[in-house]
Amino acid sequence: MPGTFIGLMSGTSLDGIDAVIARFDTGSEAPALVHSHYQPFQPQLRDALLALNKPGRDELHRAALSANQLAYAYAAAVRTLLAQAELHPRDIAAIGCHGQTVRHQPDAGYTTQLVNAALLAELTGITVICDFRSRDIAAGGQGAPLAPAFHRHAFGSATEHRAVVNIGGIANITDLPPGSVAAGFDCGPGNALMDEWITTNLGRAYDDNGGWAAAGCVLPELLSTLLAHEFFARQPPKSTGRDTFNLAWVRRALAGAEAAADVQATLLALSAGSIAQEVERYCAGAQAVFVCGGGAHNSALMTRLAALMTDKRVANTGAIGVDADWVEALAFAWLARQALLREPGNVPGVTGAKGPRILGAIYPA
Repeated sequence: MPGTFIGLMSGTSLDGIDAVIARFDTGSEAPALVHSHYQPFQPQLRDALLALNKPGRDELHRAALSANQLAYAYAAAVRTLLAQAELHPRDIAAIGCHGQTVRHQPDAGYTTQLVNAALLAELTGITVICDFRSRDIAAGGQGAPLAPAFHRHAFGSATEHRAVVNIGGIANITDLPPGSVAAGFDCGPGNALMDEWITTNLGRAYDDNGGWAAAGCVLPELLSTLLAHEFFARQPPKSTGRDTFNLAWVRRALAGAEAAADVQATLLALSAGSIAQEVERYCAGAQAVFVCGGGAHNSALMTRLAALMTDKRVANTGAIGVDADWVEALAFAWLARQALLREPGNVPGVTGAKGPRILGAIYPA
C-alpha cells in the first residue's frame, strides 16, 4: 500500500481547513510532514456551520447543503496542497477527513460530522475515509478524543512523562507516561468561547495573542460560577463540544454590568485553569506539557498555563518535532491509514469503548 496520505481537519473553532500530506515509511511510526496548507472558511460557510450547532428551521436541508459546500471547500484545499507539493491524486493512498462537527451527543448515541464524502471522492479522484467517531460510539465510547492514539506514536517518550494538550475550539489532554498506554479526554473549552466573545463584541475572528484578554481583569466570581459546571467534576472518559460550552451558557452566568474585556480575561482563565486542573488530577507525575492547536499561538494563554504549572516544562509541540498547527490533520491522515490497514484507531481506555475498533467509512475513488 502506498505510504502517502492526506489529512483534513476543520475543528470547533470554525476558522478553516488544515490540510497535510503525510508520508509513512515503516510500521506504525509517526508520519513525516511532506506539505501543509491552511484554507480559511468563506464567511457564508462559517456562518451556516455555526448556525447548525443549535436547533433551527429546516435543519436537514441546510445540513445537506453545507455538507456539499464543505466537500467543495475540502476539494479545493486538496488541489492546492497537491499543486504546491507537485504531486498527483494517484500518489495519494487516501484522504482522512474529519468533517465538521455540528452535534456531539455520545450519551444519546450519536455524533454528526458534516461532509459529503462521496462528492469529495468524486471531486478529487482519491479514496476518502471519514466518519471516524461513529464506530467508537456504537461500541459504547465517547467517540472522542481520537488523537491520543496518534499522540502515542508521535510524541511518546521512553524516558520523559509527557502530556499533550490540543487547544482547538475544545481542549483535550493526552497523558503519555513512559512505557504505558496513552490516556486522554476532553477537558473543556479551548478557544471557542474566547473566539465567540470577541467576535460578538469587537467583530474579530479571534483574540490575537490574547491581547484583549490581557487588557482585562479576571472576575473571580464569574470564573467560580463557570468552573462549577458539572463537566469539570466528571471523571474520564468524557468528551464535549459547542452543545455544552457556548455563549448562551456564558451569558446565563453574567450579572450584566461586566466589562467585555474582563469577561474575555475570565474566559481565558477558564480555559487555562480547567486544563491545568485536569493535568494535575489525571496526569500525575507529568514532567512536560506540550501544546498544539490554535491555542499554542495565544501567548497570554501559554503564559497563564506556565504560571499554573510551574513544576512542568510548558512548550508547544514544535519543541519535540511536530509543528503545533498540523498535529490534528496529521492524526486524521494516520487514522485513514489505520482504516486501510484494518487496524484499530481508538484507545478504549480513552473513549470508554468496549474494545479496539477499526474506525472510518471508506468511499473508494
